[in-house]
Amino acid sequence: MGNHAPYRGVALALITIALSLATFMQVLDTSIANVSLPTIAGDLGVSPQQGTWVITSFAVSNAIMLPLTGWLSRRFGEVRLFVFATLLFALASWACGMSFTLPMLLTFRVIQGAVAGPMIPLSQTLLLSNYPPEKKGMALALWSMTVVVAPICGPIFGGWISDNIGWPWIFYINVPVGLIAAYVTWMMLKNRESERAKVPVDGIGLGLLIVGVGCLQVMLDKGNELDWFSSNEIVTLTVIATIALVFFIVWELTDKHPVVDLTLFAQRNFAIGTIAITLGYLLFFSNAVIYPLWLQRMVGYTSTWAGLAIAPIGILPIVLSPVVGRTINKVDARVYVSIGFLVFGVVAYWTSHFNLQWDFEQLAMPRFVQGIGVAFFFVPLTAILLSKLPPQRIAAAAGLSNFLRMLGAGFGTSLSVTFWDRRQALHYSQLTESVTPYSHTTTDALNHMQALGLNQHSALAYIAHDILNQAYTMSINDFYWISAIAFVVLTVIVWFARPPFISRGTGGAH
Repeated sequence: MGNHAPYRGVALALITIALSLATFMQVLDTSIANVSLPTIAGDLGVSPQQGTWVITSFAVSNAIMLPLTGWLSRRFGEVRLFVFATLLFALASWACGMSFTLPMLLTFRVIQGAVAGPMIPLSQTLLLSNYPPEKKGMALALWSMTVVVAPICGPIFGGWISDNIGWPWIFYINVPVGLIAAYVTWMMLKNRESERAKVPVDGIGLGLLIVGVGCLQVMLDKGNELDWFSSNEIVTLTVIATIALVFFIVWELTDKHPVVDLTLFAQRNFAIGTIAITLGYLLFFSNAVIYPLWLQRMVGYTSTWAGLAIAPIGILPIVLSPVVGRTINKVDARVYVSIGFLVFGVVAYWTSHFNLQWDFEQLAMPRFVQGIGVAFFFVPLTAILLSKLPPQRIAAAAGLSNFLRMLGAGFGTSLSVTFWDRRQALHYSQLTESVTPYSHTTTDALNHMQALGLNQHSALAYIAHDILNQAYTMSINDFYWISAIAFVVLTVIVWFARPPFISRGTGGAH
């Protein structure tokens, strides 16, 4: 693909739209089903707990396939693999919508997650391969915008579609998008295929990867629900995942044709960039997960209003990401990343002062400002981790870094929800210690509520509910305070990378 001149003008716009549509569709699907789970479970006649496998099945198969992107690209070609994955994704989406039993839906969700694995890293690789050298920063900016905005739109779209049309349509909408994206990509890039090589199948490495990542992903998804290591199931999954992944790492580093190229970590910038983007995304995603939960449980927001409170985070990246992309050749990427992490830290500190009296504007404004951090986070960090790599290793690097980024999101989700629940229990215990018959505050509150017509039992229940809300709010404030410190610490890590990060050469993101 590197022997062809980069696209410009209308052709460049067409391929950008096609690849962005496919990326948007795939990222959207990771979050769009979340708010529709109660409806899906009810229609299929299963419990909400069983319904969560609709999310888990997609996440597990997706996590397994992401690091395989480099190996699959070498074997089948980047363009063929992307187009084939996009078409299969559209077909699997249609089949998901047609499903009338949970096992049927889970089967097609597994297929959908598996073929979705290579789509994000390959969209990134194909954009970089076909953009002019001086515009590669812009390519990364456009790619990152779709990755950031889609998860925000997902819950809003999912809730509205489920409430007004029907849950199958959260899957049907992928069909025309996927077909258009696959057709345009094939027509534009079929003569620009990457070099292929019939690399032997590393069966042992593949098997260890499937077992290790599969067990790890299920453990992360089900850990909080099953009370972590008090559950034999979680302990078993953890032991299997640990053993399989340790053997996987050892095997891949010694095998002649590894299924995942772990030697990429020998590249300083890839290692530093991947560590920074994984830890940064872990914190970013953790914040994004517990925020709507707090809004719905404690503040009384509906899922739609919770989604609208989060949505402002996508506004500024649309404006600022192209600016970052255009100037990343002129400004040290580490400066931009530091700005991003510091903005995240400031916003986390800001939101560590939450209280239940904040109105919608006060709740949405921190998310709006956080958009600045998003614009200065994804684009430069991606540039750093892909820098100094030859074009033929970009797909493998993109797949591996995206896998670790999503794994970080999984860890972040599990850890944040567990932290929130455990700290809430601690705060609740401490707050209730002061609720005694000898407390003037307690007796005054009870007398006031009884004067309003409540009996003593109802008044005590109201106080307990109020204390619970306060305990959850104190807990989320604790989490954001810790996040603020962690984001500031992350600004140090990125400075271990070494420039240059994007060159004006012809070979790709060197």
